Amino acid sequence: MREHQTMAVVGLGSMGEGMAKSLLRAGHTVYGVDLDTTRMATFLETGGAPGEALDKAAEIDVLVLVVLNDVQTEAVLFGPNGWADKLGKGKVIVSCATVPPEFAREMAKRCEEKGLLYLDAPISGGATKSAEGRLSVMASGSREAFKAARSMLDACAETVFELSEEPGQGSAMKAINQMLAGVHIAALAEAMTFGITQGVEPRQVMEVIPKCAGTSWMFENRGPHIVEGDYSPNSMVDIWPKDLGIVLDIAKRAKFGAPLTAAALQQFLAASGSGLGSEDDAAVAKVYARNAGIELPKGAS
Repeated sequence: MREHQTMAVVGLGSMGEGMAKSLLRAGHTVYGVDLDTTRMATFLETGGAPGEALDKAAEIDVLVLVVLNDVQTEAVLFGPNGWADKLGKGKVIVSCATVPPEFAREMAKRCEEKGLLYLDAPISGGATKSAEGRLSVMASGSREAFKAARSMLDACAETVFELSEEPGQGSAMKAINQMLAGVHIAALAEAMTFGITQGVEPRQVMEVIPKCAGTSWMFENRGPHIVEGDYSPNSMVDIWPKDLGIVLDIAKRAKFGAPLTAAALQQFLAASGSGLGSEDDAAVAKVYARNAGIELPKGAS
């Protein structure tokens, strides 16, 4: 059994909240940190440690960052009142946001200069697997960082891919995953709405395609949202302009053409610009439906 540790999770959104609760179930002392005080209060009611986390920074063994992007990651670590100056030497930072690989390498270097360990550890699996402690983690960092983060990883992840001792490789793998995931969601929306133009109901598409070669995990996971007309967000539309934007920035620096990713990004931008940004990312189907002049299943707006 892993030793008890004191941890802090910064970012209590759909992913961070699930991870924080998984750490509680594993028996650790866990502080929850979020700009939304309601989220912090809710986590406190479920067993989160009381008090101001930053005031306890010297006691924290593992700092888990489940924030939006590189800007927020840097601000949490090195901004005014940043954590990097408050954590004890030898403690580990587990960074889970989708960020460019070179940014992860920069953060690791700056943390090392302060005597801190840094694990580049993007996550995948969605809110449901986060709540169940069954995430996939694409991680890279020193052996010491992996060792220091092991209890946290065991509590939150079903699969941990130890990709490299060089930070940045985890973020590179996450970019590959997001490229595929974003394209697959857009392709699902395109196929489902194309089917409607041919008189094929979305429910029938969902009965057939998962048994055929055209299926994908995203198709099977997001397709039911369109069938039911339920766009309550598990993963929001607005995540994809950010993530696919990162992917295309990386591709540009590598002088690599990624036309399918670029096309998918445009559809998510159109969805966001149409006011759908806070809906489930399957709502990109509404862009196709609007352009084709067709109706989605009852319940969609």
